[in-house]
Amino acid sequence: MEILRVTDLKKTYGTGDTAVEALKGVNLSVEKGEFIAIVGTSGSGKSTLLHMLGGLDRPTSGTVSIDGKDIFTLKDEELTIFRRRKIGFVFQSFNLVPVLSVYENIVLPIELDGNTPDKEFVDTIIDTLGLSDKRDSYPNQLSGGQQQRVAIARALSSAPQVILADEPTGNLDSKTSQDVMGLLKVMGERFAQTIIVITHNEEIAQTADRIIRIEDGLIANKEVLTWQKKNA
Repeated sequence: MEILRVTDLKKTYGTGDTAVEALKGVNLSVEKGEFIAIVGTSGSGKSTLLHMLGGLDRPTSGTVSIDGKDIFTLKDEELTIFRRRKIGFVFQSFNLVPVLSVYENIVLPIELDGNTPDKEFVDTIIDTLGLSDKRDSYPNQLSGGQQQRVAIARALSSAPQVILADEPTGNLDSKTSQDVMGLLKVMGERFAQTIIVITHNEEIAQTADRIIRIEDGLIANKEVLTWQKKNA
């Protein structure tokens, strides 16, 4: 079942002689439950693509549909609500609120949406990510790996359909990076969520079901890994 479709997506920054084509007509289809790695060199367009997939920036032309909804037909306020409810974000910089505890950081998106957190569901996420003994701690009391786990828990807490992770292991050492990617994959499988990860790390990319390589604003090739085996 298709959860995300990108059609002829283009993004140009600037005009005239200074114009930069970050995306030049990207087409992509993602199935529900896939774990995808998007790889490419600096300036290839991979982060721009992720921002478009998450509705953080609007394209020059083309469409992004999530669960059958063309997100760029939504007005800014509608898009913000859609993003908060349907998409979870994990960033390299963690983006935790320093004055909030681990638990408060995790449930923040839910509360911003005016809803009451499902305590049992959130506790399951916290326990699975090994954060039970840190729920009352503050970000500055955590290691980098622990902070990233909190960021993952926050992305999962509202049960979004799609998780977008932009270089989520960029600030972590090799072993912690592997642990974090393993947890992302386990959580995605456990809660039937689709995960798309931007990375420049080939070793990290190999843990995905499918690798999509982007070069000069275009998809160069798509390598099917375990996804093909699971659905053979």
